[in-house]
Amino acid sequence: MTSVPIEVSNFFLAMQAGQVGADALAACFTSDAVYEEPFTGTPRRHEGKDAIMKAMALGWEMPMVDTRIRIDRAATVDGEVHIAWTCFSPSIPGGKGSGLNRYRIEDGLIESLITTLDERG
Repeated sequence: MTSVPIEVSNFFLAMQAGQVGADALAACFTSDAVYEEPFTGTPRRHEGKDAIMKAMALGWEMPMVDTRIRIDRAATVDGEVHIAWTCFSPSIPGGKGSGLNRYRIEDGLIESLITTLDERG
């Protein structure tokens, strides 16, 4: 198992803090970072730190109650850090969801984050 890079740990901590962690979350990304996510039901691509933060802010409008994210596996594959995770919250149907984050990190910042959901939950 690959250890979890500090950049990824910082991302998860800032993200779970919600809106109060916005500045710390923004500081995790390069100015031209790319974020691909499926959370609105259709995969979307956000280019640039400002667009990424707008996407993250949508989650703050309907915060999840008592959210906890568990890192299940970490691996480095072809220069990407892959983190399999499970999110627990009573706000999620069935109380939990899981997925995979693929990170490319450059000079201590996230330059690319691709999130996919595990449809099996």
